[in-house]
Amino acid sequence: MPTTKEALDAAKAQEAEADGDEYVTVPLAGYDGVTKDVRALPNTHWRSSALRALNQGDFDGFFASVLHEDDYELFEELDPTAEGIGSFAEAVVRVSGEQLGKSSGPRPSSRSTRRR
Repeated sequence: MPTTKEALDAAKAQEAEADGDEYVTVPLAGYDGVTKDVRALPNTHWRSSALRALNQGDFDGFFASVLHEDDYELFEELDPTAEGIGSFAEAVVRVSGEQLGKSSGPRPSSRSTRRR
């Protein structure tokens, strides 16, 4: 059963999706302990190239792919540690409402099929 915080985070994600807002706002901690909010794509919208960059340690490429373009400079200023990057990813997952590695399954085709 989800905690109250998880339920609120899921509700925020649903509201953002309903409003057409494709970004979620999460904290990103810098190396010096300063934390600022950044806008990121929900983890369900992360492209495979972004995940490859993250897995290969290309944090600049990863953040360029998942952050709102106006927040990338903030990422560079904060210069987060590996711990800060991990906390960022966890926050995005929590707010997005779906765990990393889990999929809602294939979506139905938009193309109609002809029955024979």
